[in-house]
Amino acid sequence: MTATELTRDAAEAVAWPRKTRDLHNHHMDSTIWDRFAFRDDDVIVATYGKSGTTWTQQIVGQLVFAGREDISIHEISPWLDLRIMPPEIMGMLEAQEHRRVVKTHLPLDALTFSPKAKYLYIGRDGRDVLFSLYNHHARANQLFYDVINGTPGLQGAPLDRPDPDINRYFRTWVNENGKPFWPYWENIRTWWAARDLPNVKLVHFADLKADMEGQMRAIADFLGCEIDEAQWPKILTHCSFEWMKANAERMSPLGGAIFEGGAQDFINKGTNGRWKDVLTAEEIAAYEQKAVEELGPECAAWLKSGTLAKA
Repeated sequence: MTATELTRDAAEAVAWPRKTRDLHNHHMDSTIWDRFAFRDDDVIVATYGKSGTTWTQQIVGQLVFAGREDISIHEISPWLDLRIMPPEIMGMLEAQEHRRVVKTHLPLDALTFSPKAKYLYIGRDGRDVLFSLYNHHARANQLFYDVINGTPGLQGAPLDRPDPDINRYFRTWVNENGKPFWPYWENIRTWWAARDLPNVKLVHFADLKADMEGQMRAIADFLGCEIDEAQWPKILTHCSFEWMKANAERMSPLGGAIFEGGAQDFINKGTNGRWKDVLTAEEIAAYEQKAVEELGPECAAWLKSGTLAKA
């Protein structure tokens, strides 16, 4: 038996994820993935949201383009399942001759999966996700609501402005599974279940913060990107929070026009722990208990700190 036949047999033996449902809400239409023509080297950046998605897209873009400064990641790497994407989005992706980088916020069981693409899933402590999400929601302007709620095809309830009480907003999001956005716990759970697949890599926001270069080199190895050592300083600079903040228009949807403070509101703080002086001890304990109940102790521990992802 040849090496190629062995590789093919091994791939066929893997229990690859299968799509079992569609997901529709004010932001998402999962059916678009049914029409996506995968290429073998596609990179899919997946998160629940507000977990370092744009940062990871920028990292992958810099690895793919070897540190080019003129890459506008939000233009070449679309959120494919965002339901307000123009019909031309498929043609735009098909026309790309470089290695494609596509973003999704879907749980894995609502996503059409390719055994040949590479998937990066980024996790972040849910409390940090929520505080970043709240800022995103609170700073959205009328154009944002007009587009999200006014684009034809809306299924389910429209998105309202956020509850001004952030503690109540947090409790609702935790206890009602991501409300008013999209389901949270199943997003984490479905990707965690796929962590041992050969084309899936879990990355944690806290690990990226603690050792960006080490994490980026591991991502490069996973993607098969051979980077000239001379290019690394430039790549690292272009993936720093400071550089991304200074070039926020290249990172933000519509150049930031849907936020009160423009693109600077989209690339906001990039920090963890803002919840510690806001949430009560009871709210913190309830969140941690809920995380274990929904995810199990091992996944909940990884989501909190990222340390298990290093094993």
